[in-house]
Amino acid sequence: MSTQLPQSPDRISPRQQGNWDWRAASNFIAGGSGGGLLLWSALIALQGGDVRLLQAAGLALIAAGLTCVWFEIGRPWRALNTFRHFGSSWMTREASVAPLLFASGLLALWSGEALPAITTGVLGLAFLYAQARILAADKGIPAWRHPRCRPLVVATGLTEGAGLLACASVVAPALWPVAWLLALLAGVRLLAWQRYLAALNQDGAPAGALKALHRIDAEFRWGGNAVPAVLALLALATATPLLAAAAGALAVIAGWRCKYTLVCRAAYTQGFALPKLPVRGRGKSGAGVKPGWNDISRRVAA
Repeated sequence: MSTQLPQSPDRISPRQQGNWDWRAASNFIAGGSGGGLLLWSALIALQGGDVRLLQAAGLALIAAGLTCVWFEIGRPWRALNTFRHFGSSWMTREASVAPLLFASGLLALWSGEALPAITTGVLGLAFLYAQARILAADKGIPAWRHPRCRPLVVATGLTEGAGLLACASVVAPALWPVAWLLALLAGVRLLAWQRYLAALNQDGAPAGALKALHRIDAEFRWGGNAVPAVLALLALATATPLLAAAAGALAVIAGWRCKYTLVCRAAYTQGFALPKLPVRGRGKSGAGVKPGWNDISRRVAA
């Protein structure tokens, strides 16, 4: 009687992680946009502009994202444990930046001075960078750990911040020249996306992750970056704030969809692999296997 255990392909193939859902994605969505908005608001403050409403919006976005993560935790007060690993955890560093950011932001709102506004902008960039490093540090998710994921997340947050500024030009026409910044950043984000997707195709990734990312490729490439860049340039050429706002809205929505896809849809685990497949009775081994990965990535990495 055979005692061999039944083999379940779900135990060896990559699986879509379920620990981080829309609430975790919301932190990257709202937090990244808020960090980018605070940074660009700081540049406006350097020129003597009153950016308190923009700063309030940026702080509110970051607060909303952190609140979503807090509610995701089964026992919310366990979130305090996040502060215990500053030397080794980018999640701890993100959490440590947040109190400083809110303190500086509230001071900027109260005083209206440029210095706390600039400090808040720098801390907003630090918050955004920490978020990018959180994904890169998760080595069990190939779509996150790839070196080109980090610049994509940073570029997305910066583009969203410029997009929100462009949207605000509807009620504050003095902001519409920010369209040049939006056009530039949309081009940078498009390049970061193309390099990221091409590298995943070349280096290999779980087939499910590639399928999820390719599903939004055309939409993100054209509707999320190329079209907003063209609209932003048209806004500059015609001095039309409404075009700048439309470009900003498209860029922001596309960035949010991209990050939701990255965190929730493309987050497939590594799975198992055999670098060499033993051939019984021949004293040698055959080609390795990596179930659930695309054809190129079947070349098992060491």
